[in-house]
Amino acid sequence: MRISTASCLCPFLVCLCFIQRCYGASHHVPAKVPSRNQTKLANGETEVHHRPKRGWIWNQFFVLEEHFGTEAQYVGKLHSNSDKGDGSVRYILDGEGAGTIFIIDEVTGDIHATKSLDREKKTHYVLHAQALDRHTEEALEPKSEFIIKVQDINDNAPKFPDGPFVATVPEMSEVGTSVLQVTATDADDPTYGNSARIVYSILQGQPYFSVDPKTGIIRTALANMDREAREHYTVVIQAKDMAGQVGGLSGSTTINITLTDINDNPPKFPQKNYQLYVPESAQVGKAVGKIKANDEDLGVNADIRYSIINSEGANMFSISTDRDTREGIISLKKPLNYERKKTYTLHIEGVNTHVDPRYSYLGSFKDTATLKITVGDVDEAPVFSLEHFIMDVYENAPSGTEVGGVTARDPDSRNSPVRYYLDSKEEGVRYFRIDEASGVIRTTQPLDREDMPWHNITVMASEVDNPSLLSHVPVTVQVLDVNDNPPEIATDEEVIVCESSRPGQVIQTVTAVDKDDFANGQRFSFALPSQLPVNPNFTLRDNEDSTASIIARRRRFNHLTQELYELPIVVWDGGEPSLSGTSTLTLRVCPCQRHGRVRMCQGEAFLSSAGLSTGALIAILLCIVILLAIVVLFITLRRSKKEPLIISEEDIRENVVTYDDEGGGEEDTEAFDIIALRNPAAAEELKFRRDVRPEARQHYGAEEPRCCVRN
Repeated sequence: MRISTASCLCPFLVCLCFIQRCYGASHHVPAKVPSRNQTKLANGETEVHHRPKRGWIWNQFFVLEEHFGTEAQYVGKLHSNSDKGDGSVRYILDGEGAGTIFIIDEVTGDIHATKSLDREKKTHYVLHAQALDRHTEEALEPKSEFIIKVQDINDNAPKFPDGPFVATVPEMSEVGTSVLQVTATDADDPTYGNSARIVYSILQGQPYFSVDPKTGIIRTALANMDREAREHYTVVIQAKDMAGQVGGLSGSTTINITLTDINDNPPKFPQKNYQLYVPESAQVGKAVGKIKANDEDLGVNADIRYSIINSEGANMFSISTDRDTREGIISLKKPLNYERKKTYTLHIEGVNTHVDPRYSYLGSFKDTATLKITVGDVDEAPVFSLEHFIMDVYENAPSGTEVGGVTARDPDSRNSPVRYYLDSKEEGVRYFRIDEASGVIRTTQPLDREDMPWHNITVMASEVDNPSLLSHVPVTVQVLDVNDNPPEIATDEEVIVCESSRPGQVIQTVTAVDKDDFANGQRFSFALPSQLPVNPNFTLRDNEDSTASIIARRRRFNHLTQELYELPIVVWDGGEPSLSGTSTLTLRVCPCQRHGRVRMCQGEAFLSSAGLSTGALIAILLCIVILLAIVVLFITLRRSKKEPLIISEEDIRENVVTYDDEGGGEEDTEAFDIIALRNPAAAEELKFRRDVRPEARQHYGAEEPRCCVRN
């Protein structure tokens, strides 16, 4: 089978196709193919015929897309070597689009396209052709596959699928700096002709930008583009197919280009000289003014660091940068005094914090300005000579004793008189008063160091001409000690004396306490009262270390003979003048047991460990005795209860018989019980339990009448 193709894209191609078809028709010699491989001769021999190889001439079929003619578009022709032109061969076609898009003439084998095709939707069709014997429907040729390709025409314009675009490029960039690459797509066949060959050009954006015609890369075309002069640019790029030739289709897109900032502008103060008024009452650490340098850059490129570069201004003032407003905040470092200095001159410098060395050729990225500060005179409150006054006075000093004095002055030039007051809100004011004119502080009553050793008061001062201006100062008064308290023994507890104590044995060591304060430490002396007779039982030894030891003078104390002893002790302190006090100790005699070095009375130890006194112990024992008595009484009452006799119901009679009988006493356990007569039901119950021995019952020896009931 031979396939002839006819397809054209332009007049030249049409001519070529026509010559090809003519050449194929004029040189085509169908080959005679026997219907069978063997032929039987007249002499009976069989002649074997070898089937010649078919002369397939394969050329792809082409059909132009977008054909809108009134007639079906000729595609090509199928021809078999078995076709002798007598109409005995029938051509059939199946596959993609067979019968709907493509039809075949069964006799001639001509193929036509009945519909307009779009290559961008489907580029080719796969079909199968076969030649059949029209009479026998036998296949003359095996089924053959061929392809019909849809020939492209330039029917699609280039498109930018991702447009419009947004791009940035730093200002002051060099010529040729790449900004962005744009890419257009063309749905036409890139392998056929120039339908999909795209060329880029710039329609808008010159002379600032250019585009590479082949790659679509947009570059800067103008040097030193300044963002501060112009920030935004709109560039329109065109993509045209057919390699940009006349008749090609085109598409365009927009690129919005923004110049990004670089640090190419130094800070600038709007003016070189500034003036600022600051009252002398301005608080230290607070802001007193602002100054700002302008920078046309953005972001970190516009950050400015301010500093005071002269010592006169730097000693009194400081400057910091407000990050939000980029202003220089001027603050006071030391108090101002109009009377001492009325003006200050500050040289302020503003420097960019992020400097790009690539643009250092543009100059220094800093600027300076001069700020003159005028100090304003303010009527100020009086100023005390000290920030804190500390005074002292002896305790027990009479009322009106001078403690000390405070001084304050008017810092203003007119030096107004000052008046002094005590803050009445404080508790310590009731112990002191102050002279309004001189500031001398005196006591209002004697002070007691042991009651309150320190007093804190506040003194206020105001000008006579302007009482509303007040200043305050704390005053601390220390009350000095005098020896006005006698010493006393440190313990109030009883001293334990063991019955086994021997003469010369130390019973206990005692110390003393004194409320007074001694600068070199407390010193105490001890002795027994001299006006009393010699104590035959105990004596006292001064250890000369502010302690004393109680010593037994005899042996064999007995708590049954005498349990308590009293021992008065005289104590002297080491003050000037020396004071003494007498304390009486109570000594208790009791049997002792040794626990290491500690002696403890047995009885007292028990009570002490239990945490109970003697009275409480007696009360507890009494309660226990009462409880035991109640228990015994309850058991006695339980035993006095008597059980009914075992009597049958028929023994009960209605008659009542009275008789005198003396009870058998406690040993008579089988005596007659009258309860059974009064409770027949109980007697009936006991009748069936004669195997149970009744409990012992109490009987009294007195005679008592008994009765019974008979039926």
